Amino acid sequence: MSDATLFEQVKDEANRADPYPLFARLRETPVSRQSDGTYVASTHAAITSLLHDPRISSETLPPADRPKTGNPVSDWIVKPIRDRITDAHRPFIFRDPPDHDTLRKAVMHEFTQKRVQALRARSHTLVDEILTKHAGSGNFDVVDDLAYPLPVTIICELLGVPTQDEPKFHGWATQLATALEPDTMADEEARAENSRTFETISDYMSGLIKEKRRDPKDDMLSGLAVGGGPDVPKIGDYDLIATSVLMLVAGHETTVNLITNAMLALLRHPDEFARLRDDPTRAPRLIEEVQRYDPPVQFRTRRALTDIAIAETTIPKDSDVILLLASGNRDPAEFAEPDRFDPDRTGTRHLGFGGGLHYCVGAPLARFEAEAALTALARRLNNPRLAADPPPYRPGSALRGPKHLRLSIDGIRPA
Repeated sequence: MSDATLFEQVKDEANRADPYPLFARLRETPVSRQSDGTYVASTHAAITSLLHDPRISSETLPPADRPKTGNPVSDWIVKPIRDRITDAHRPFIFRDPPDHDTLRKAVMHEFTQKRVQALRARSHTLVDEILTKHAGSGNFDVVDDLAYPLPVTIICELLGVPTQDEPKFHGWATQLATALEPDTMADEEARAENSRTFETISDYMSGLIKEKRRDPKDDMLSGLAVGGGPDVPKIGDYDLIATSVLMLVAGHETTVNLITNAMLALLRHPDEFARLRDDPTRAPRLIEEVQRYDPPVQFRTRRALTDIAIAETTIPKDSDVILLLASGNRDPAEFAEPDRFDPDRTGTRHLGFGGGLHYCVGAPLARFEAEAALTALARRLNNPRLAADPPPYRPGSALRGPKHLRLSIDGIRPA
């Protein structure tokens, strides 16, 4: 029998820098019951099966419960109405079919090839501009100086958020990303802060959506606001607000971690850093290996809609389920030498972008943003060295990545 406290240890910040030994112990029991009643799927086979199982629900957020204001009218009339609206219009990663499918179809319709290719070229331009600003410096923080500003700029340009408003999203996104953490769901104070933040960003997006309807541009939010058609559903305002908030948060929080985790892996494997510098075409395979080896999304939560028999275990109806994607990516039953960083692997079926109905919508964006960042860093940073290893990590265990990745460098080469 596995240790029923292992997942608690995974969530412990003391293990944030290297949770992988704990994952290996969890894999000894492919689906294990933890001391709090949660079931953790930790092998590649078990996770893959559950990702595609219609008996597993993604509707895992607790009911909305906005903080009380002390105003009777607000607390007894307005608050219950707004809570019900929020519960009925969650972001689509927390929705099941058919609602999930309707919203996802509308979003995918706006991910046009023209937009994606334009943003690919824009990513390379932005990275070079960012690095040039830091030329002459002997220090460089991959997170603050590049991995954050690049994706937030790209996702804002994709959606059509005014440039001057981009700085507002840093605090909003950081706070709302905590909603993916299991402990946040049970923490009343954290949930209250998330509610306040969601209200603020929702009010902003509501105003921006109205502006897009009055004067639509060639951006994704305009397309969603005025779109629809014979085969593409037009989504209502509440769903549109939730969808746009999701795109803004997910569109850069995970990419920050992808770029930073990749750079950390490269600096720990200087031969691979040199190979990338000499051959930028290696970037795509390197990014796929990082998504396997040290993915930005370590796990996702689900709920069992009925009893599910799997891997000699029965997950009871209504149980919380953790799909430990990062553990499945290190499963020796699926990957040879899984703890070795090897961009030359072939035929990998990593779980870094999830799978099934909820496969990451923004995977193409994340891939080309990371490619632009990593190839430029390899080409332009002169003799980069880690200032600390391991670096300091952000608190979250679900979205896992360094809070800072500070480097000492001998300068930045011209573009």
